[in-house]
Amino acid sequence: MAGVPFDQLEGTIWYNGKFVDWADAKVHVLNHGLHYASCVFEGQRAYGGEIYKLDEHTRRLRESGKILGFDLPYSDEVINDTCYELLERMNLSDAYLRPFAWRGSEMMAISAQQTSIHVAIAAWAWPSYFTREERLKGLRLDIAKYRRPAPETAPFAAKAAGLYMICTLSKHEAEAKGYTDALMLDWRGQVAEATGANVFFVKDGAIHTPKPDCFLDGITRRTVIDLAKKRGIEVVERVIMPDELASFEQCFLTGTAAEVTPVSQIASYNFEVGEMTKTLIDDYTAEVQPKGDVRLKKAS
Repeated sequence: MAGVPFDQLEGTIWYNGKFVDWADAKVHVLNHGLHYASCVFEGQRAYGGEIYKLDEHTRRLRESGKILGFDLPYSDEVINDTCYELLERMNLSDAYLRPFAWRGSEMMAISAQQTSIHVAIAAWAWPSYFTREERLKGLRLDIAKYRRPAPETAPFAAKAAGLYMICTLSKHEAEAKGYTDALMLDWRGQVAEATGANVFFVKDGAIHTPKPDCFLDGITRRTVIDLAKKRGIEVVERVIMPDELASFEQCFLTGTAAEVTPVSQIASYNFEVGEMTKTLIDDYTAEVQPKGDVRLKKAS
């Protein structure tokens, strides 16, 4: 699949209630979602044929749509069942799934009350980004010039396409400098997140992470917090300023794609890939593995 454009892959996509050939899943260029970013989406992973926390992802997709002012025309049950049927049709076990919804072409202006809502789901093979050995080397991050906007200026609780524009710009700039990703601050100058993942720090046996008051409170983020607390690790959600980075011993990112990935450097600040980070990598890997008969889970 490497190097093949996504519109040229082979397979099946669920599009507005029907399974269609991959090449036939098209929209018109005069599409409100394209021109005005009225699009919401999810990114979720299947491990061994089981889609991890599918219910939570689907609920967030629906809530994201509501935040942008529209309702999904399909029930959560239909979306969930479709995700599993799509895995079967694509003959996938370890995969990434992308459900998304967007406004159509009936209106091409800021106002879009009369647009229809389209929903599609795609899936493709996607093993872990890195082997455990590669991951333990740690990522190198720059500090982005763009910042997460204030809650009064953007619907930060929605996983909405438009909110990722500054993420793409920041990641491109970081990669051009030889980094893997970038740490983003918020409008106040506080540490927020990476371009597509939440960030955690370790100091004196406790975990510190920014309060998600202007960026997405990730499903993986909440999962890792729960895993840490099960081990009796203190988790402190608080304001973190950039000048504190020198005081932290470890750093890691969390996200559906990133899973739990250590960070070895942010700009001039260095971190060790310590035992707490390694433990949480292993705990998360164990957490997402299929438990029981996937078919029975679907039937229930």
